[in-house]
Amino acid sequence: MTDWDDIRYFLAVARGGSVRAAAERLKVNHSTVLRRIAQLEERLGAHMFEKLPSGYRLTDAGEEVREFADQMEASSHQLETRIFGRDQSVRGLLRVTLAPPLATHLLMPDFADFARLHPEVEIEILSSDERANLTNREADVAIRVVYDRNTLPPNLHGLKGPELFGGAYMSRELLAAWRAGTADPIRRIVKKFDGIPDWARGGEVRTTEIPFRTTDSGAQIIAVRQGLGIATLPCFIGDADPLLVRVPGTSLHMHGTLWLLTQGETRKTKRVRLFTEFVSLRLAAYVQLLAGLSY
Repeated sequence: MTDWDDIRYFLAVARGGSVRAAAERLKVNHSTVLRRIAQLEERLGAHMFEKLPSGYRLTDAGEEVREFADQMEASSHQLETRIFGRDQSVRGLLRVTLAPPLATHLLMPDFADFARLHPEVEIEILSSDERANLTNREADVAIRVVYDRNTLPPNLHGLKGPELFGGAYMSRELLAAWRAGTADPIRRIVKKFDGIPDWARGGEVRTTEIPFRTTDSGAQIIAVRQGLGIATLPCFIGDADPLLVRVPGTSLHMHGTLWLLTQGETRKTKRVRLFTEFVSLRLAAYVQLLAGLSY
């Protein structure tokens, strides 16, 4: 009989394309992944992967196992979701996924308030730019910025929140130096994989053609505070920072709408309902800040 745990390791390698990727996803070491794959191959009497310079590729036997493994995983998630949805106690684990800026610059005080109100709930904040899969139970609640409501997966239940706007910001010191004619060349500060949006190209302050790139929002904000240049930021970050100011001559742009998302039976769980209702009320109080109207 095949161990479901071995199947989990098999799927992680198949999806990640390497033992390293699977180990990072499952939070185990390489040897554990290799041992589990070896156990599965011994039970089934066939090699699951072909090792290539570019990574691990499924053999024909592995492709057949992949089809059944996907079905086993889906059935497992469906069972977990049904049982989880019947849990009406407040005690237990609650995993919330959202982008880092929303966590660190807006909602962490509210999460702390919820934790104080419900000390029996074990809260795990998954603050990442990567989107956790609610269907696969990687998280229980997602707080996301959605530009087009029609792009929301039909199996997710959503609570609509306020609209989110962004603008172009620079440090107050840099603006003063620019007005005095003593500023160094001003750069565009962008995250590594982002370009400069058309709506943020205007304004009175001219920038060089050479951007300054960062890998994350936190580093981008620090770079703006240091007076290096101009960056596009959500209004709830830029307007709330006393060291920053909007770039003269620029306008705001709507990034999308905040949504609280849950999935299937999960949303019926008491701790999930309490959390989404609580955060929904807190978001409603941030309408002015999120829209850039509290500047």
